Amino acid sequence: MTYTMPAFTIGIEEEYLLIDPISRDLAEDPPAEIMSDCERRIKDRVRPEFLKSQIEVGTGVCADIEAARADLRELRQTVIDVARKYDLGLIAASTHPFSEWQRQKHTDKERYHILAEDMQAVARRLLICGMHVHVGIEDDELRIDLMNQVTYFLPHLLALSTSSPFWRGTPTGLQSYRLSVFDELPRTGVPEAFDSYSEYARHVGVMVNAGLLKDASMLWWDVRPSCKFPTLEMRITDVCTRLNDTLSIAALYVSILRMLYRLRRNNQRWRKYATMLINENRWRAQRYGIEGGLVDFGRGEVVPVSELMEELIALVREDAQALGCLREVEHCRTILSRGTSAHRQLEVYKQHMDAGETPERALVAVVDNLMEETALDLA
Repeated sequence: MTYTMPAFTIGIEEEYLLIDPISRDLAEDPPAEIMSDCERRIKDRVRPEFLKSQIEVGTGVCADIEAARADLRELRQTVIDVARKYDLGLIAASTHPFSEWQRQKHTDKERYHILAEDMQAVARRLLICGMHVHVGIEDDELRIDLMNQVTYFLPHLLALSTSSPFWRGTPTGLQSYRLSVFDELPRTGVPEAFDSYSEYARHVGVMVNAGLLKDASMLWWDVRPSCKFPTLEMRITDVCTRLNDTLSIAALYVSILRMLYRLRRNNQRWRKYATMLINENRWRAQRYGIEGGLVDFGRGEVVPVSELMEELIALVREDAQALGCLREVEHCRTILSRGTSAHRQLEVYKQHMDAGETPERALVAVVDNLMEETALDLA
């Protein structure tokens, strides 16, 4: 089958945490005016999240990565400015280093009331933030075909994004503890492979008709066809503390999809691997981030992430150039050399512990560093 070249538009969603600047804990019950003030400034590109201490932004439909950069920069800066107006801070991280989920209050919206009732403690524990990247792929069949193939690359994207090494004041030993929390929900993880869009729609229909879910938006897979937009939505990643890292991962994702489309156009496709193998790399990315290596299934061995990324950059170079985002894709090398947010959080914590400070003071220093880095790359 011949497909028309997709638009490969980009949309990025990020979730942030509101911080009490005195305690550095979460602002558990922030003023409602924060949301209304943000809405006045950036309209429908901001929305409340499940917990009152969270706030979500989403770019418009962006033609390319530069448009996404401008849009996301404005959104981050606006939310930071509004939070400061109400004497609050903001961090872009997938977990707060020491806050307790039991003290959080969920937002007063019907969808969140239903979620809290249905999922009980599993939902109440969702003190986590994520980053989602939408890529415009208008054809339903192509969207499903690319979803089946792109799952191979999801652990690579997760490894680059990790920002949740702490949970309730404890270093977890994982670079992305967020995923451990999120995986307690049903309908998460690597999606099923479907032979066609109609097969996918039929399976969703079974669940909707049985009253198990309202619509496909309650499929919380690592990547999914959006039920609102003609996009393939990547959801596996932690939210990146630095804006340039977000854009790098978004650029790599859209370039991978274009590469897979290019192969499909030439009657080729990426080799399909069993979900059990993808899940092994998913776990390695969750546990080790960019440090422990991922399995190259073709070679049958664990390979350093840096080596895999060089191969991936070379693989998508043509596509990144065509999309005008080669600079952002090559920024992956900076992430590898500098470390992800998780690495920097752990480094700050270790520095303060080595200096003889208490764990509590060291965690406060981590929050301070997160607030500082969240505001970087915005000039």
